[in-house]
Amino acid sequence: MGQLVGAALVSHHPGLFQCEEFRLLMGNGVDSDLIAGYERVRLKLDEVKPDILVIIDSHWFTTGYHLVDGGSHYSGKYLSDEMPWYLFGQHYDYPGSPDFARLLERVGRERGVRSKGVFDPDLARHYPTINIVNKLRRSERIVSMSCCQNCRLEHFLESGAVLGEAIRQSDARVAILASGALSHRFNDIDWVPKSPRIFDEVNVSRPENIASDKEAIALLRQGRHDLVLEQWPAKFRAAHWEASGGHYLQMLGAMGGKECRAQGTTLSAYENARGTGNIHVWFDVL
Repeated sequence: MGQLVGAALVSHHPGLFQCEEFRLLMGNGVDSDLIAGYERVRLKLDEVKPDILVIIDSHWFTTGYHLVDGGSHYSGKYLSDEMPWYLFGQHYDYPGSPDFARLLERVGRERGVRSKGVFDPDLARHYPTINIVNKLRRSERIVSMSCCQNCRLEHFLESGAVLGEAIRQSDARVAILASGALSHRFNDIDWVPKSPRIFDEVNVSRPENIASDKEAIALLRQGRHDLVLEQWPAKFRAAHWEASGGHYLQMLGAMGGKECRAQGTTLSAYENARGTGNIHVWFDVL
């Protein structure tokens, strides 16, 4: 019987993948705490020893189905079409888990949830997966899941519940990494930073988004996911979480949905990335 051994909300923003010299320039002489945060997340993963990392990819937008990649192996060199001057030359080489993808697809079919595996190794990669693989993977198999764009809150929770059941029916130790930001409103192209330290939270695009993100973080620390869900439409969805919050909501569905009380441990400072709110938060589930 398989086991969910840990879960985390993790940032993937491209600024973290520049050279240290450039990051220090962006940070007014101080590096992003999200960089040290990756090491803290990795220490948590070392403690729970997963066989598979399921990365819920907030840039893999799909329509009509929750998709899971089922290729046996992925390798190549990634160039971002969004910001190729910024994120390029990211080599990757890692194994997938077709058996787990087939299991997830079957569980979705049995539950009447539109989950489907994609088993072609030429399936495009996205940087919320590649960046996290390159920062956090040791020897684990990697499985990415999409964020289906024509979904409501309940659909994401159902997809996450399918993931949780597939983990239980597997023979693997699995950790879930929800790769994405909290509030996700970008600053205008000609914005003027309020602080010379670009990572500073005051540079997040809207003061109300900072307040909303901090309220969400406080609830995550308390394990009050039920209150996050209760306030989702009026407050957190209104702050335009990345991928409509699909990365967090699917992770939460796998952890038990509104009944989940897993308390979050913040493993980085809350920081800005082009106006979006970013943080690493770990959830102990054992």
